[in-house]
Amino acid sequence: MESQETPESPRPAERSIRLTDPRALRAYAHPTRMALVGLLRRSGPFTATRAAELTGESVASCSYHLRILAKYGLVEEAPGGRGRQKPWQATAQFTDWPGYSEDPSIAEASDALSAAVAERYFERAVRAMEQRHRLPRVWREAEEFSDTLLHLTPDELTGIIERFDGLLQPYEDRENAPDRRPEGARPVSLLRLAFVDREIPEEVPDDDTEPRDMEAGGTEAGG
Repeated sequence: MESQETPESPRPAERSIRLTDPRALRAYAHPTRMALVGLLRRSGPFTATRAAELTGESVASCSYHLRILAKYGLVEEAPGGRGRQKPWQATAQFTDWPGYSEDPSIAEASDALSAAVAERYFERAVRAMEQRHRLPRVWREAEEFSDTLLHLTPDELTGIIERFDGLLQPYEDRENAPDRRPEGARPVSLLRLAFVDREIPEEVPDDDTEPRDMEAGGTEAGG
């Protein structure tokens, strides 16, 4: 993809931005906006004109969606703009939002965003499967499409997620430093989904105990 369009270097993005405003959660759930944030995280900064080329949307549409994203702090203007050629950059590498809230409006908007992100994940995964015959054998053998069923407590699941985060951190650190990437490295999307599987007969029914305040996150770097 095209490198950044401005000769000035953007400021380093924060690692994560947390959305809790129901309006921001609903705004980010739009597929074009998720796509724009993901593209900016991977190959920004760029202008609305370049965004239109990358997404297939009109320049006016991209400009509108970028302004909405800026309103909620997900993107911002990058240095080096001239006239209408205004570049945009992502403000963070990842997005997270509440996995649980006592506020019904936040809970509803969070669940809707999680569903929208999951749908986008699997659309991308299906496209990758359709194109994987073009990959060299070494990459086809390295890719993984699998699932695992485990019986876990909430604390155990949280611990597994934290260990995953620690395992991935060294690789995330070089995402913004291309010179640190080894020869032959390619962009790889690693999806992590963990959910209570209601298709398996439950041995312990749901109860009324208050769940932990867990985070859900996306990267359209990640998201």
